[in-house]
Amino acid sequence: MKLVELHARAVDLAVEVVDTVRPEKLDRPTPCAGWTLRRLLAHCVGQHLGFAAAARGAGPDLSLFADAPLGADPAEDFRRTGADLTAAFREAAAAGRALWLPEVRADQPFPFAQGVGFHLLDTLVHGWDVAAALGGTGRLVAAVDGDDALAGTLLAVTGAVPDTPEARGPGRAFRPGLVPGGGAGRFERALALLGRDPAWRAQGA
Repeated sequence: MKLVELHARAVDLAVEVVDTVRPEKLDRPTPCAGWTLRRLLAHCVGQHLGFAAAARGAGPDLSLFADAPLGADPAEDFRRTGADLTAAFREAAAAGRALWLPEVRADQPFPFAQGVGFHLLDTLVHGWDVAAALGGTGRLVAAVDGDDALAGTLLAVTGAVPDTPEARGPGRAFRPGLVPGGGAGRFERALALLGRDPAWRAQGA
């Protein structure tokens, strides 16, 4: 399956999780230190908008990736902007367009496939963050592990993320990697390598 369609599958899985968010849950903590579920969704929607703009030819404008204000139905915001991003990636694939992603580097664009891989990883990891905040990651983990192409791509992209003091830690996208537990599936191995504890649970979830 082409990378763009694997990314679309990742978005669909994340949408299934986000669709279960209820307004009274938006202030729950998430595995992203200091971020509530509301803040996490605002970040995700902002990333959808920024990557879609990049896919349509925008230059290195960091403001395009800012957290987005959420409407009355954050799940609908996530769903709508995710669908638009899928369309934008398909357009960019057809055009052979590189992506300016100034959050990562501002001096040159990334090859299209590498940029899509970045967002595929973010989509699945943040989908897991939402599921963990709500108290149930099993369905998402099983869906990813049950899709050989998707799980393999996630692990491949994860393996390319530098795990150095300069790249990980406070203020960075990921914390230093953890050692995956025995018997961990591919999704949980990816989470651990990115510094997520697959056993994380929100208090009271």
